[in-house]
Amino acid sequence: MAKRGRKYQEAAAKVDADTNYSRAEAVKLIKETAYTNFDPTVEVHFRLGVDPRHADQQVREVVVLPHGLGKEVRVLVFAEGEDARMAEEAGADIIADDEIIKKIQDGWVDFDVAIAVPSMMGKVGRLGRVLGPRGLMPNPRAGTVAQPDDLPDLIRETKAGRVEFRVDRTANLHVPIGKASFTEEQLMDNLQYLIDAVTRARPAAAKGMFIRKIVMANTMGPPIKVDVAEAIG
Repeated sequence: MAKRGRKYQEAAAKVDADTNYSRAEAVKLIKETAYTNFDPTVEVHFRLGVDPRHADQQVREVVVLPHGLGKEVRVLVFAEGEDARMAEEAGADIIADDEIIKKIQDGWVDFDVAIAVPSMMGKVGRLGRVLGPRGLMPNPRAGTVAQPDDLPDLIRETKAGRVEFRVDRTANLHVPIGKASFTEEQLMDNLQYLIDAVTRARPAAAKGMFIRKIVMANTMGPPIKVDVAEAIG
């Protein structure tokens, strides 16, 4: 294993790897262990008691974090005519016309979230090879396929801090909740909103303890274990 740098070792020395910290303690440590020259992203990692191989144990949901993510979210919308005008007025960064669709087919993906109206899904479906592996494919279950009347609110929510989470093949979730420059109160609020959303997303087929482990970390920083019992109340 490669030796960690001095700054990482100094940050890791502030964390007891055997301790499960309260949410407040973990958030405090997140800020104390941020050592990069840029404003690192704070992520929360969950280990869930599900078997993702079974369709009835999938975990997928969205949450609107009260304090956003602390970064600009570039939103692309697949829409035409009046729908495109509404999307543009609501703050969409890119309207995907035929020229943009051709660019995406060629591998261009310079945006963070893609939203589509149902009438465009025929064209969008041809982009699955490019968008699917990057998690950018509009999907009704994820709420990124919307009726025209719902477009403005969805675009505003997305740019404000709407986050989708989905269990991976190893039964883990990896979700950003903001930046290390956020105040402790902002990170606490975002963390609690996320924990509540994950708890509500428990599938009926899940057995036993659902949230089994929570770990927080900032970009390039050491992992900080969170006391699950305290976190879920």
